[in-house]
Amino acid sequence: MREIGGCSEVTARHSPGTGTARGSAGRYLAMCRSLAASSELAGDPGVPWPSSQSAAGSRPALGYSRRRDNHALRRPAVPGSRRMKSTRSDSAGQLLDSKADASGAVSPDPAAELPDGALAALAAEYGLRPSAQRPTLGKYLRELGRRWSFIMGFATARNVAMYTEAKLGQLWQILAPLLNAGVYFLIFGLIITGVSRGVPDYLAFLVTGVFVFSFTQRTIISTSKVITESLPLIRALQFPRASLPLAYVMIELQQMALSMIVLFVLVPITGEPVTWDWLLVIPALALLTVFNAGLALFAARTGARINDFSQLLPFLMRTWLYVSGVIYSIQTFVAEHSYNHAWATTLLQLNPAAIFITLVRNALLASQRASAFGAAKSPDAAKCTAWTFQSAVTRPPAIGEHLWHAAKHLNLNLPHTHPLSKYGSAYCHATFVSSHLWLLAACWAVVAILLGFWYFWRKEVFYGRG
Repeated sequence: MREIGGCSEVTARHSPGTGTARGSAGRYLAMCRSLAASSELAGDPGVPWPSSQSAAGSRPALGYSRRRDNHALRRPAVPGSRRMKSTRSDSAGQLLDSKADASGAVSPDPAAELPDGALAALAAEYGLRPSAQRPTLGKYLRELGRRWSFIMGFATARNVAMYTEAKLGQLWQILAPLLNAGVYFLIFGLIITGVSRGVPDYLAFLVTGVFVFSFTQRTIISTSKVITESLPLIRALQFPRASLPLAYVMIELQQMALSMIVLFVLVPITGEPVTWDWLLVIPALALLTVFNAGLALFAARTGARINDFSQLLPFLMRTWLYVSGVIYSIQTFVAEHSYNHAWATTLLQLNPAAIFITLVRNALLASQRASAFGAAKSPDAAKCTAWTFQSAVTRPPAIGEHLWHAAKHLNLNLPHTHPLSKYGSAYCHATFVSSHLWLLAACWAVVAILLGFWYFWRKEVFYGRG
């Protein structure tokens, strides 16, 4: 018996037993010779070249084959000398790695010996990158542009499926804002008439404000839960997460388009004329959509990190509604309180929701354009005061006696086409906000989308975790 490559040579003629045993010994010997030959070719000095040849006198069998793709030679494993990596436990129950030998020494890991620079170079060579890495803003915008078809398809599908289980189906997209406007008109137009004081064509005024504000309100509330409700989709697919809140903005925009169709039918019924100014609704709603997209991105990230945010939103939105001039005219409040609380009236006019609502009202309602601050050719302080304090009995301290007496001697029901009680605000001086509505609306839209997008992008890799 002699050693060949760590194997004991047992020839068939010296092996006792049956023919089957001798055949197994012959195959074992051939494998040992093949191992020795391949080890010599691989430059392994630890495995000697066998001096004997097979019984047929041929060369020792080689344990490799030259592949056509010229891959590197691979040495076959020595039987019994190499085992698969496994773990076992010692007597104390501690797990041991198979790399540890009997003396307790652990063989070094080749990957652990590489420096960080070598690992980075290796990753760059094969085009590898971290899976949880935030892309740059430019790349993120390009990826978002490629997903635009997904955004619109997702929005259309969700919009169609939203009312599939209801008997009236998609009609609820029109009935919901109409019912809201009806409730507000019943309360503030018929029961509490003081709210509608000084507002011409109050029904069209109210419905327009409700429709426009509902667009913003539904967008913020729905996107505040979009990340938590879409966790299976986020964890299954790789895509820009901003696609989800933007898709919900498109859902609400499609519903707003249906509401505008109803508004186009309702406004002429109330007596308002159809003019070319109606075309200004398109840029006004475009700016509002951009503004809502910025708020949607802000609400999506905040709602993903703070679970109670969606519970707090209805109260915040209701408060915003009451300070946005949806059910009353901000001009009346400004004219009454600008003498003593100028800062409060300025903040009220700078409210973005109030600005967008005013733009849509001025585009659709001729009565609103005729009663806006500064609409008259020449301002008249007496007429402005008569309209502002038409229900007041005593003189306010901020109004002089001469101006007060001049205002009280005016007939509020004249002229008949545009009575002073409804259109007297046109004789008041225009404020900075009222004369720069389009500029302020564009500024609000740009600021909202830039800050909202940056705020959402900052936590892109964290959505869907935890």
